[in-house]
Amino acid sequence: MLNWDTIKDLHVIQKLQEVLGKWFSIDMIFLDEFGKVQNDFESGNYEFKSYLFKTQWLSGKGKDFFKQDIESALDALNSSSDSVVEFSTFFPHVKAMICEVKVDNACVGYVVAYCYAHGNFTDKDGEELVQKMAGNGYLEEEAELASKKISKMENYQLEYLKELLTLYSDEIGTYQSEIFKREQTIRELNSEVSNKYRYHTMIGKSKKMQQIYALLEKISDTESTILIQGENGTGKELVAKAIHYNSKRKDKLFIAQNCSAFNDNLLDSELFGHVKGAFTGAVKDKKGLFETADGGTLFLDEIGDTSLTMQVKLLRVLQEGTFLPVGSTTPRKVNVRVIAATNKPLKEMIARGEFREDLYYRINVINVTLPPLRERKEDIPLLIEHFLEKRCAEKDLALKTFSKKCMEKMLDYTWAGNIRELENEIERLVVLAGEDNVITPEILSPRILEKTGGAAPAGLKGINTGGTLREALEELESYMIKEGLKRTNFNKSKLAKELGISRAGLIMKVDKYGLDKRKKAS
Repeated sequence: MLNWDTIKDLHVIQKLQEVLGKWFSIDMIFLDEFGKVQNDFESGNYEFKSYLFKTQWLSGKGKDFFKQDIESALDALNSSSDSVVEFSTFFPHVKAMICEVKVDNACVGYVVAYCYAHGNFTDKDGEELVQKMAGNGYLEEEAELASKKISKMENYQLEYLKELLTLYSDEIGTYQSEIFKREQTIRELNSEVSNKYRYHTMIGKSKKMQQIYALLEKISDTESTILIQGENGTGKELVAKAIHYNSKRKDKLFIAQNCSAFNDNLLDSELFGHVKGAFTGAVKDKKGLFETADGGTLFLDEIGDTSLTMQVKLLRVLQEGTFLPVGSTTPRKVNVRVIAATNKPLKEMIARGEFREDLYYRINVINVTLPPLRERKEDIPLLIEHFLEKRCAEKDLALKTFSKKCMEKMLDYTWAGNIRELENEIERLVVLAGEDNVITPEILSPRILEKTGGAAPAGLKGINTGGTLREALEELESYMIKEGLKRTNFNKSKLAKELGISRAGLIMKVDKYGLDKRKKAS
């Protein structure tokens, strides 16, 4: 079904209406596939082009006469092989034209040019029109004015009108066809994201994410302790939830606790609970999260921020399933699956004496390492589409798209904050874009524009000179290939020749650094 309100607001449609009104004093009427009028003639804002049609529409019987005209028009159209036909109206010597609007060869509506007389319209014809109108309740002065003001069309003008109607129909059909295609693409993408590229609420088609999905499938039914490692914003809690909700414990509680949110004493009480009188303010017994999550899963985020004392207590509950609430002398037993997470290098912390080695091996039975977003850039278009759909739906807005240039800048940016930063940027862009359906580069965050300006650095300016020589050389190589691809419009043969390497070698490097934007945006 066509969204006629949107179609009537299209610039090209408004211009065509303006041209037809100025040239021919004819009103354009939109009908849905059932012949129902979609124009808002009674709003008080519509400016009628034809005095006869205005008089007819605003009179008592006029709408009934018009309905009869449309029924005749549809009959004439159905009995003709043409997509545009002329038909006679209720009033003598008054004509109109109707044109089908088709999408994929299916009729989805009609456009009507209403109303006019042929160029040989005589005074006698005018008298007959006045008599007919007067006989059907119209005031005689209105009828006479309508007869005088009716547009008289010559044959060549009728040909113009037919062409303009066809143009109307084509523009509406093309617009709606693109809408249908876009909706189909969104449905296919949603289906694709829901199946092949989704595990629980995680999204990604990159090789690294597919490997993680395969690992999660294998460990979903185990009871082993799991350590999730990755930078901030990579989705460690999402992975923990995915493991829980695909396990046998899915009907029990999933509780998440950030270990860096409390000092040692408060974290002790939060995790293990306390008894009445254990400390000032402990006016009653309180269950800890281990006891609350009994039978379910407890997600300990930022476990690398815990003290050595707390690590001893965690080790005990992991090994024996028992713990002591603060102030209690009676151990309590629980059956909780623990999933831990950190963004810190625990092995280095062990070497410095900041993290217990025995606890490390106890929580690291199965390791899940999440790649940063800069290492899985082919997932960015999928994530953008997902976050766009989510935010636009929340704000009841039409689904927005990114311009090609804007998408390139999103792909070029390193996303230090990973998926969390990307999601926040999408929310910001949806708000700033307002009613605009296409998001363009100028409203991107300044940090993205600064980092993706595209200006070539002078010498080694902008290239990371810290770290190892190999890392610096790889960064320079990646930059040269990226800029070369832009310069040659992704002509790999030409660029390989410029760089003095084989085409196969260049393709391997393009794949290594994730620089093929056409593949990523497809």
